[in-house]
Amino acid sequence: MRLLITRPLPPRVVTHAEAHFDVALREKTTPMTPAEMRSALTIHDVVLPTLGDMFSAGIFAEIPAPRCRLLANFGVGYNHIDTAAARAVGVRVTNTPGAVTDATADVALTLMLMSARRAGEGERMVRAGRWQGWHPTQMLGMHLSGKVLGVIGMGRIGRAIARRAHFGFGMEVVFFNRSPVADAGVPAQQLGSIPAVMAAADMVVIAVPGGAETHHLIGAVELAAMQSHAHIINIARGDVLSEAALIAALQSGQIAGAGLDVYEFEPKVPDALRALENVVLLPHLGTAALEVREAMGMMAVDNAIAHLEGRDLPNPV
Repeated sequence: MRLLITRPLPPRVVTHAEAHFDVALREKTTPMTPAEMRSALTIHDVVLPTLGDMFSAGIFAEIPAPRCRLLANFGVGYNHIDTAAARAVGVRVTNTPGAVTDATADVALTLMLMSARRAGEGERMVRAGRWQGWHPTQMLGMHLSGKVLGVIGMGRIGRAIARRAHFGFGMEVVFFNRSPVADAGVPAQQLGSIPAVMAAADMVVIAVPGGAETHHLIGAVELAAMQSHAHIINIARGDVLSEAALIAALQSGQIAGAGLDVYEFEPKVPDALRALENVVLLPHLGTAALEVREAMGMMAVDNAIAHLEGRDLPNPV
């Protein structure tokens, strides 16, 4: 079988794939073009795509009888793939849950600390040579210990963030989830609406899946419910949080700060966001550790191997 890997992956993953498939490696780091996606569906048996490879309904409509029968997605999020359209032409889709949980939760805590303690702003001050020495009222931020964490989406990643915040910083946890959560892994209170969580929390973290159902889930109304000293963190998908509403809330002082690892029109980051001191901006580092990316890649390839061998797919979506 022919397998296309759409972005450079760690050597260990490529070696694992080459032991089972005739592997084609796309060396570009940018998302696939529509022409590349149409070609991939036509000449490969399995494609291993990732974030930004927009396998839309339109792409599948142009290739109604694809040779490809599996998109083994590299990543837990798969909102860049129209799964219904894929299914309609006989293409199955898998993802890599579990492998990304702890790494993404770690980045959420990184952003929480950086935003609350103004770490990015402080580093810029030092690098620019503007620091004039310590004094008691310099760059006062928010102390995280004992504060209230609000989690929007109490799935694997949401629970991992809650554990770190509760056991590491003694934070109380409130959360919103579309379905009841019997065990959040920590003492936590499930509230009935997103605005209720936003109003109760000192720090809000968005941890829901991407897709049409969560597009602009957090907008002006939700941000208006937050306390003026509160911060919001997004490690989910960029378009879950309205960037226009966030910029307005940060510029007006409606909220104190934000930390972003994802963006609505990634990799484009609005000039207005980059100009603000009270927002931390990371370049989508959520799973950016070698062992994590290897684990994701091995899981994606293992799904492809199961398909090759006619076994049940380990991680179907």
